[in-house]
Amino acid sequence: MNSIILQQPGKIVFGENSVLQIADDNLIQSSKRILFLVASPLLNAVQPVWDKISSTDKQVVVIEYNFPGEPTFVQFDTLLNKSDYFRPDCIVGVGGGSVLDCAKLLAALTENTQRLEEVVGIGILNGRVKKLICVPTTSGTGSEMSPNAILLNEANETKSGIISPFLVPDVCYIDPVLTASLPASLTAETGMDALSHCIEAYTNKFAHPAVDTYALKGIELIAANLQKACENGQNMEARSALSLGSMYGGLCLGPVNTSAVHALSYGLGGKFHVSHGLANAILMPKVLHFNMSADPKRHAEVARALGVKIEGTDEEIALAGIEKIIKISKACGIPQRLTEIGITGEVLSELADIAMNVTRLLKNNPREVTKEDAIEIYKKLM
Repeated sequence: MNSIILQQPGKIVFGENSVLQIADDNLIQSSKRILFLVASPLLNAVQPVWDKISSTDKQVVVIEYNFPGEPTFVQFDTLLNKSDYFRPDCIVGVGGGSVLDCAKLLAALTENTQRLEEVVGIGILNGRVKKLICVPTTSGTGSEMSPNAILLNEANETKSGIISPFLVPDVCYIDPVLTASLPASLTAETGMDALSHCIEAYTNKFAHPAVDTYALKGIELIAANLQKACENGQNMEARSALSLGSMYGGLCLGPVNTSAVHALSYGLGGKFHVSHGLANAILMPKVLHFNMSADPKRHAEVARALGVKIEGTDEEIALAGIEKIIKISKACGIPQRLTEIGITGEVLSELADIAMNVTRLLKNNPREVTKEDAIEIYKKLM
């Protein structure tokens, strides 16, 4: 059995209305200056938390996060300037993956001599002195559990990853109630993103028994509940299951990470501003079909976790699993073709070039992906 490093928050609080416990958290109690970075739609839901904190001798600053799409380097710098000015002891991020990624980087780079451009890559960040609490409000990115942060570098229209153990939060609060107001389209896209985390971790070249359990359970929870949550956002049983499945997916990201689905999605997000979850959802079936021959048994086990009941060869069961993913995706209203989101054949070579540069993910893929392979996968989605 290969060695593996598991990194996760020191404390995970899971449950409905658990966000209201943040004011009493030891990290907050031991801090004097607390900065909240909160997605605009969640301001009212979180206000009781900072009101309670503000009623003591602590100073609180709330920054509303309202950037559309994925955060850019320039947008992050505006947040960092505000954080440097306030000099917080503790940063609390409340929102989807973009908000949490920014909160993680704020905690690491506030009053740090390193700048964002200098820490892009794996293991370059020199440390973190600020306390960090993350509160996810979508069931998708798993950012609250991972050592990863992804920002858009507008200078070259590519997404840049900052990977470091110093980005793992001290504490995360996972409150399914905060996901109840998420529109069906975002529920679908973020849910498919979480599903891809689990599937890519399980079929990964570096898959590991210590992570496999999380991946399979995440697949099972998401597959059984995503459509239910899209059809009725107030279904708290489904919302809780998705939150848990997303958490499991996030736990897979640090030690194993994703592979070709995510790599091929980078150009769609960086150059064409397609949302991350949507790009992954469209690409996943074709990439899994491409990968299947490298390990039919693992792909069949994914199909079983998805709820496939048929008997047959591993290949037959794996194919049924891919069809199950497509069925879930269609039922949740997700487009199935790149042409449906405005991508034309002329840009496929460029998309493939961008994907080929995401070597930190492509090296994990169970089957080698060439530029020609990438173009062919894109073509099958036209």
